[in-house]
Amino acid sequence: QVRMAESGGRSVQAGGPLHLSCGRTCSTYVVAWFRQTAGKEREFVAAITLSGGDPWYGNVAKGRFTIARDNAGNVYLQMNKLTPEDTADYFCAAGASFQSANPSQYMDFWGKGIPVTVSS
Repeated sequence: QVRMAESGGRSVQAGGPLHLSCGRTCSTYVVAWFRQTAGKEREFVAAITLSGGDPWYGNVAKGRFTIARDNAGNVYLQMNKLTPEDTADYFCAAGASFQSANPSQYMDFWGKGIPVTVSS
């Protein structure tokens, strides 16, 4: 049974860092992070393949966030220079493939999401 489990979400001060983790039990090819706030569409944050290669980053992440993986298949999101606009529920997801246009449609498995709150 596939299970995606996010951890690390909490409240932080603006300007600070936060490290999110995504544990999973499936051997899919791509793991990605998305985020969503109430009343807004889900945003793509970052994605990485489990076989290596360059990761992908959404506009919200470029220059501030880094996605990484370990040999066990866990995926991490290091977020720096956080602002209140980064406040959202963060989801990790996994899929067999990835396209930068509408990436969420390529994800087959989703975690329940974790809240991240950035205060000014």
